[in-house]
Amino acid sequence: MKALEFDKIDVKLLKMLQADARLPLSQMADQAGLSTSACHRRIKLLEQSGVIAGYGASLDRHILGYPMEFFVEVSLTRLSEDELSEFEKAVEAIPEILQCHLMSGQSDYMLRIAARSTRDYERIHRNRLAKLPNVARIQSSLALRTVKAWTGYPVQDV
Repeated sequence: MKALEFDKIDVKLLKMLQADARLPLSQMADQAGLSTSACHRRIKLLEQSGVIAGYGASLDRHILGYPMEFFVEVSLTRLSEDELSEFEKAVEAIPEILQCHLMSGQSDYMLRIAARSTRDYERIHRNRLAKLPNVARIQSSLALRTVKAWTGYPVQDV
């Protein structure tokens, strides 16, 4: 898929929305040098183009009781389309798996998992991960500290 072209106003709006999607429309319009209605139209066009895929709240995992994050490399026994699909469907059903990426390299998948404690992760490992279909190997790593958290995609200035 080819990247879309943006002008300076689009870039300003995208940066503002990634930083705080709850900014009042009037404030975004002022900062972008637009009228409120023109700003609203621009944002609607960005939504319709698919650049803005949705809006959501960023929750604090610590306050929710998930102070631990594990990164788990998974290798499958076979890599046929059926085995990959079966594994991916099973992963979708596990709420503690925050992200799942099909990888190149040594492991087939990389999972990001939230856990309440090491005992909770052991439960997830035994009762969820070890029962995933077609798994040959699981390698887990505990994230000791988040150095840089994801805050959005880089939006290049024009």
